[in-house]
Amino acid sequence: MRSFSYAAPTTIEQAVSLLEVEGSEVLAGGTDLLSLLKDDVERVERLVSLRGVEDLSGIDASGGRLRIGAMTTLQDLRDHAGATEAVPALVTAIDGVASAQLRAMGTVGGDLLQRPRCWYYRRGYGLLALGRDGGSMIAEGDNRYHAIFPDGHARFVSPSSLAPLLVALGAEATVRGPDGERRVPVEALYRAPQAEGERENTLGRGELLVEVTAAVSGVRSAVYEVRQRRSLDWPLMAAAVSLTGEGPRVDQARIVLGHAAPIPWLAVAAGEVAAGGELTPARIEEAAEKAASGARPMSGNRFKVQLARTATRRALGLAAGMEA
Repeated sequence: MRSFSYAAPTTIEQAVSLLEVEGSEVLAGGTDLLSLLKDDVERVERLVSLRGVEDLSGIDASGGRLRIGAMTTLQDLRDHAGATEAVPALVTAIDGVASAQLRAMGTVGGDLLQRPRCWYYRRGYGLLALGRDGGSMIAEGDNRYHAIFPDGHARFVSPSSLAPLLVALGAEATVRGPDGERRVPVEALYRAPQAEGERENTLGRGELLVEVTAAVSGVRSAVYEVRQRRSLDWPLMAAAVSLTGEGPRVDQARIVLGHAAPIPWLAVAAGEVAAGGELTPARIEEAAEKAASGARPMSGNRFKVQLARTATRRALGLAAGMEA
């Protein structure tokens, strides 16, 4: 590991000021960043620890809204009765992080903004993993766990456990930076880099994620993950859905795939099929087909197209109360 300096601010303003200096990087739970530094995949001149910034932690589940501070640990969120009562699907999403140590140390903000698990990136070839000829090493190599909805040369998958559910809920993120505070939909935190050196999130220099909020009253939601085995491995595919409407009727549906694209993949056409009436098995099946429409799998990951259909079908059934 290369040497770096360390800063421990106690206020959001101090953290922003420190992060504004080039070469600075946020240290939240450290469950991933420290490994990247040890492997020399990422290099920093200064780590800015957010552990001492109390205003970045905390959970409020009142008034039909859920607010989660970015430095709240996954385990604290999992243990918050008000949060899990308002959004039971949080339990599934967090329990997918199978390590008790990772849940205890990892934070909500760290989960949302964690770096891709792509093995090309993790071996130092960059996010786009371009070869000497400018072609994609991923497209020509082992791509079993990569995107079926790639964007240019961006073929890694967004690894966040919470992002698909929060995007499905229409959650908003509060971001603080040198120019003040801004609120954006959670999906707007993500982007597919188009050139080497670009990041996979939209935070600018000096900006940090403060909290996420979502309206949760009257919303039925569910998460379904497809895994090769129950272990510390990441899912092969995940789907999160949110449904609103009176009784069995669905007026609005949002369906988001995880581990399918460089960003949490909002399956708009699938949501349109699921909305506008009562969810029936036939309508769920049609929505599942739509969720996988437009997929562009590579040589080794065609199986993920069917997994996208399966995850969507199961998540919709859970949210509609058709599956236990």
